[in-house]
Formats: sequence, C-alpha cells, structure tokens
Amino acid sequence: MLVFRRFCLVAAMAMAVAVLGAGVPATATAAQVKAVISLKDQSMKVTVNGWRRYSWKVSTARRGYRTPSGTFRPTRMYKRYFSKKYHNSPMPYSVFFYHGFAIHGTNAVKHLGRPASHGCVRLHPDNARKLYELVERYGKANTEIIVNR
Repeated sequence: MLVFRRFCLVAAMAMAVAVLGAGVPATATAAQVKAVISLKDQSMKVTVNGWRRYSWKVSTARRGYRTPSGTFRPTRMYKRYFSKKYHNSPMPYSVFFYHGFAIHGTNAVKHLGRPASHGCVRLHPDNARKLYELVERYGKANTEIIVNR
C-alpha cells in the first residue's frame, strides 16, 4: 500500500509540473530572432524560430554612404537615443549592431523603401518598437541581424 501511495504522489507531482509548465514555451530563452535586411530591395524580414513575423520597408545608406553588410548580433540598445554625429537626430528604439550603425525608428517615413540614411537602417517608429521588443524579449545573444547586398 505504501508503494502505491508513493507512486500516486510522484505521478500527481509530475502531472502538476506538466500542467503548470504547459503555458511556458520550452524554447523561450533559446528562441532565434532573425532580421534579414535586403539593401537591394530596401526591406527587412523578421522571423522568430523560422516563422515569418514581419516584413517592412526600410531606408539604408544613400549615395556617398554605406550600410555594412554581413551577419551581426546586437551590441547595445536604447529606447531613446539621439545621434552624436548627425545633429542630435532622434533614433528611437535603436538596436546597434556594428560600431555606430543601428536599426532604429525615423520620422522620415516618406523615404522608407529607398536609400536615404547615412548608413543606419531606418524603420517606421512602430516597427522599430516591435523589433526592439523582440530583441529585448528573446535576448541579444539569440538575435541575428543579416544585411545582404
């Protein structure tokens, strides 16, 4: 009888752990966020764990400037940031990925979809906030930024 009671207790504990843990994704900390930027198409596609979540227009470097290409991880992030190099210009929801280059919101939304920046990747402020929140949620180490020519 004692063995049966112990078995029931262990089974009940296992069920409780399974039920309580069911609402928490097992891969939450290991999620993979990818932001793939096409310089040619002036677009960004964002996926989480391989599932496409967003597709947005961007503005990257205009003539005479460059947006670095390659694969990067976010290095630092700021909800509110102002350019130290370009007239204190607002850069809301900045996700820096290579030296002074960042993905960030812009007020110049009419230019999205064509090159217009000094090298950063500009997004509509609402979209910059969404990307910022994804990176914040899943972590910089689990985020990849890919810039393709």
